[in-house]
Amino acid sequence: MEQRVFISRNLKQDIALAISECEHDKVFVLTDENTIRHCWPVVDGFFSLRKAHLITIPPADANKNLDSLSRVWQELSDGKATRHSLLINLGGGMITDLGGFAASTFKRGIDFINIPTTLLAMVDASVGGKTGINFNGLKNEIGVFNEARFVILCTEFLKTLPARELRSGYAEMLKHGLIANEKMWAELLNFDLEAPDFGLLQQLLADSIKVKEAIVRKDPTEKGIRKALNLGHTFGHAIEAWSFTGGRTPIEHGYAVAFGLIPELYLSSVKAGFPTEKLRQTVSFIREHYGFPDITCNDYYTLIELMRHDKKNFGNNINLTLLGEIGDIRINQTASEDDIKEALDFLREG
Repeated sequence: MEQRVFISRNLKQDIALAISECEHDKVFVLTDENTIRHCWPVVDGFFSLRKAHLITIPPADANKNLDSLSRVWQELSDGKATRHSLLINLGGGMITDLGGFAASTFKRGIDFINIPTTLLAMVDASVGGKTGINFNGLKNEIGVFNEARFVILCTEFLKTLPARELRSGYAEMLKHGLIANEKMWAELLNFDLEAPDFGLLQQLLADSIKVKEAIVRKDPTEKGIRKALNLGHTFGHAIEAWSFTGGRTPIEHGYAVAFGLIPELYLSSVKAGFPTEKLRQTVSFIREHYGFPDITCNDYYTLIELMRHDKKNFGNNINLTLLGEIGDIRINQTASEDDIKEALDFLREG
């Protein structure tokens, strides 16, 4: 059954419709400690959620783990959930990833609805059917492909986000522009992230999600063209995982992706002829809004080892998605250690 995505202008009505179209004997809502405080009040009191059983877990990606997953399974079991129950994931990407995996595996699978509350979750985690948890220090190491029955996107939630959270999600939109077309890329570079127009952002978000949906429909389990969505992520996931070690300040996923776009566009320029002027414009935008990661040459070995653990690799090669031009996608490209080090030099100094 194909996933349906609502760009919501009437949240109460859209949630009621989505629930009514899912077979359910009981409704459970998964939140974390942040979204129960900031986002649940937006929907609390909706008639369709009056009997919902709330499950709340600790926030942040560090808690996207087996302990939190087990807690969700336990609460579903204690609440006497059946194969006909429904789980609504209300929160950021951690909640939609973990909640989707919990729903996909409890009783061999129950229906779930995603209501993402961050821009990153709206544009990335909640759409496309990837679910999972982190394991053994690696991002999204355990999981399954399984789409939510419905995804409900309401930009009202975004008005409560700190600016850093908004920028984090915007990095995934920028990635979608790069793999889509020059018009979308240019619109994204011209958007004022410092004083966002939420009406315009909603339209940009809708366009961004269409890019992802079109790719996912062609390749739901990432055998081919879906790898386009990994642009920026080979370096980005490594940078994100590295930031969680050695007492460093963790880097948000979207910031890590923004940083990852820089070396991957550099390698696109070197290996695939990506235009240097478009590289310069994109890098300037990222530098202005995201800054620089605190990486030194002493971190290269760790970052390369993290890249070797990436699920997209085959054999001993580090697999990348590169671009020959905006919208000209080159999947299954490889890079040597020297290539990676050169690209990391560009990230630090370019």
